[in-house]
Amino acid sequence: MSKKFMFINKTTDGKNNICGKNISILRKNKKLSQRQLAVAMQISGIDMDKNAIQRIEAGKRFVTDIEIVAFSKVLKINLESLLMH
Repeated sequence: MSKKFMFINKTTDGKNNICGKNISILRKNKKLSQRQLAVAMQISGIDMDKNAIQRIEAGKRFVTDIEIVAFSKVLKINLESLLMH
């Protein structure tokens, strides 16, 4: 008899990432616009625009591990701070 499993790739509140809220707070603390953060990400080698930043911060977009590392470097924050609830 096979069991059916349902995989849930969302947070308990239905978001697609846990780092978006933290990215938003850190970006605002550093007085960066979403566009400025997107440009900084592009300079670091990550193809990202203002709309992607908005979707990440709203929890509507998944974030890759490569992007999380780049966010930590651009925002000058450790990885753990981005991933804390």
